[in-house]
Amino acid sequence: MQKMNAIDWLAMILVIVGGLNWGLVIFKFDLVAAVFGLKFGEVSLGSQIVYALVALSALYMLLKAFMKSGGEKPVQPTQPTV
Repeated sequence: MQKMNAIDWLAMILVIVGGLNWGLVIFKFDLVAAVFGLKFGEVSLGSQIVYALVALSALYMLLKAFMKSGGEKPVQPTQPTV
């Protein structure tokens, strides 16, 4: 398994925040709006930035999931020497 760098950690945290926020929307509570002191459904520049960062983080993690890892190579079977 490959170590996570700072960008990986930040992306994971933002995706978790986004997922929790969507889960809380069921109860008509917007976590991001609450952090910025807004009512449910209100949007500020700060909350738009957070939403954009969450979306970019999700895309980053999606791309990372489909990219080949550079450090790990599959083990090749060896031919017996004669």
